[in-house]
Amino acid sequence: MRSVSELDITPTKTRQGFGAVRSVYVACLFTVLCLTGWQPGFSPPAMAQDAPASTEAPEASAASPKDHAKPRAAAQPDKKTEIPSWLQGVIGNRAPAPKEPFVSNPTPFGETQPTVPLYQEIPGFLQASYGPPSFGPPYGTTHLFGDWGGIQPWLQKRGLYFALDVYEDIAGNVSGGKRRAYSNAGQIGATLDVDWQKLLHASSWSDDLWLHMLVVNGHGTNLSRLYGDNSNQVQQIYGSRGNVVAHLVWTYFEKAWLQRKIDLAVGWIPPGAFFQNSPWVCNFMNVWLCGGESPTKFMTGGRGWPSGNIGGVLRVMPIRQFYLMGGLFAVSPHAYNGGISGWSWGQDRLGKLSSQFEAGWIPEFGRNHLIGHYKVGIMYDNSRYNDLYEDINGAPWVLTGQPARKQSGQTSVWVLADQMLVRHGPGEMNGLILGGYFGWGSGKTSQISHSFTTVLMDTGALWKRPLDSVGIAFLWSKFSRSAILSQEAAASANLPLPGANYGIPYGIQGHEAIYEAYYGFHVMEGFTIKPDFQYVNHVGGTTVFKDAVVLSTAINIAF
Repeated sequence: MRSVSELDITPTKTRQGFGAVRSVYVACLFTVLCLTGWQPGFSPPAMAQDAPASTEAPEASAASPKDHAKPRAAAQPDKKTEIPSWLQGVIGNRAPAPKEPFVSNPTPFGETQPTVPLYQEIPGFLQASYGPPSFGPPYGTTHLFGDWGGIQPWLQKRGLYFALDVYEDIAGNVSGGKRRAYSNAGQIGATLDVDWQKLLHASSWSDDLWLHMLVVNGHGTNLSRLYGDNSNQVQQIYGSRGNVVAHLVWTYFEKAWLQRKIDLAVGWIPPGAFFQNSPWVCNFMNVWLCGGESPTKFMTGGRGWPSGNIGGVLRVMPIRQFYLMGGLFAVSPHAYNGGISGWSWGQDRLGKLSSQFEAGWIPEFGRNHLIGHYKVGIMYDNSRYNDLYEDINGAPWVLTGQPARKQSGQTSVWVLADQMLVRHGPGEMNGLILGGYFGWGSGKTSQISHSFTTVLMDTGALWKRPLDSVGIAFLWSKFSRSAILSQEAAASANLPLPGANYGIPYGIQGHEAIYEAYYGFHVMEGFTIKPDFQYVNHVGGTTVFKDAVVLSTAINIAF
């Protein structure tokens, strides 16, 4: 099956090798047709999703061998000027190819902004099954200030890709919960990607060798904690950043071989940026989805964005439709990986390892090349963790006061899928998409054992807003049997309820469900506003408080 990027946009292949007699005949016929008003070539119909010309570097806008990474929809010839089929068989079609449209960049929040995607250049971004592994600002190379007066093209010609992003989310629960509250949570992010071949003009050893770096400054208050939910966060940008000026999210080297079929990343890497992720998860606000999904991202060995780990990721992608990916990471037993700043790589007790493996299939169906992403994965952390219920003798430790039983190893598995149902334009996100996720984690050591999510998303192409985005989601998580038994034992003895990796509960937990809907307005290039609605059923997994209704608005500006 050919990929979207391999589509031939001309009606037929141009034939060559005309004989002398045929050439005279064709020349005469061509002259007659021109005198009657026929024009050679064809004009593709204007597509609503085609964005205005980008202000990115000229060399990024031109077609290049790397352009195969950017999917596009098939263009249909204009019926008024289409060359007759019998004439095509004689002279072929010599019309120039239509200008390639700028399509949506599959990155969170800014996924509908017109841009030349950064993953056209960066190896791992190019071959990643889900688009660029940077699920957090900055978002691609779209800039509100264009090319910065020529500075961006000058930098990119020298292999330096820089972006600055500001994100703010104002949210409040208008009903339900422990009490009514509101908060603002946001961050400023800056990223630098270095192409060593362009920078050094070195020999072949520097081909497809990159350095990636991202730092953020986070601020604000956790709304969920204010209204009584210690298990979930309705604001995507909050937590794990520390009260520091520049929190390090990642810095790693990346090298690709064999025409980028093999890709190796080594350094400080958030596991959730590569594993159990897809381009749509950060379209939604709720943190159970973004930056890796629950429950894996809340386990010590699989912490997601913006918590990094020392480690490496090896990806083998022999064809674009299939990949195998494995990772090995040092496990930090501390509350913050790398300290609160992310820069303290030499933390103590880093002897244990977390390994992750994922296999993915990226098919395309039908003449419109409806793309899908299907992946399964597993994580195993060989650290030892406290059992949430049993002590060393098998009794509830919350009652006996004995040390908790140690569980050897912690496991998580996931299945993640999405499928485009209707295409509204070029790009992996330009259409009606149905997605879903299921994750399981070791219930003896994780407070949540099962998570399930289903989503439906689209762009605003149907109402002439092709750069807008809209989506709905249902998220459901079940608390583990071990956690519930421990809470019931504590409640029966009038003891404080024990917490774990999802915080201290206000009551005995069972399950929690989130209903979410958003609409993203593309105001101008590099500027989006996204109102969001969330209905929280069983706040914190309990029935202590009434269900909460949360309204928020996120503003994202990529300078």
